[in-house]
Amino acid sequence: MSQKKSTIHPLTQMIRRAVSIFDAMGFEVVTSDHIETEENNFDHLNIPHDHPARDMHDTLWIKDMPHRLLRTHNSAHQVPYMRQNKDRLEKGETLKMISPGLVYRNEATDATHEVQFTYMEGLVVGKNITLGHLKGTLEHFLKDMFGADVEMRLRPGYFPFVEPGVEVDLQFRGEWLELLGAGMIHPIVLENAGIDAKKY
Repeated sequence: MSQKKSTIHPLTQMIRRAVSIFDAMGFEVVTSDHIETEENNFDHLNIPHDHPARDMHDTLWIKDMPHRLLRTHNSAHQVPYMRQNKDRLEKGETLKMISPGLVYRNEATDATHEVQFTYMEGLVVGKNITLGHLKGTLEHFLKDMFGADVEMRLRPGYFPFVEPGVEVDLQFRGEWLELLGAGMIHPIVLENAGIDAKKY
């Protein structure tokens, strides 16, 4: 009887690879529960109360837990993380974190949508951080992840928790493929974390 050789799931391999790249750039990994508060998932992130993402057809709310939901993005970790670490900024440190993990959306499943999927959030807060730093970090990550010849472009995009916001595309087999959204942390989000948005 032959033994079957176990292998690591391709998605797990990709997550480990991504985490190792960010780890080499000095990012720390933050994880949390899959059940999140409405406050962290929406309110602190400058997402208006009438935003469609809060509707039952987009978000999986927990029936017996008021104002609790299955997190729709790992951006929900931003404000708690910044609140816990803001004292480090006063010591001259730059906060750098990533948060990989599953997120949940009340989606109709098709080739590009799923109810549960893997998501990675990143965050950098410090003095004199610019959109150029964001672009450079993303280029470094994507070239390390997908190869030195990868082509990336930024397009204007809107997300309530960043300003300015960008969509990030990669050229894949001669076509541009939308890969992720990004941007500079919105001043309101920084203030919600107790961080002076004029200073950082």
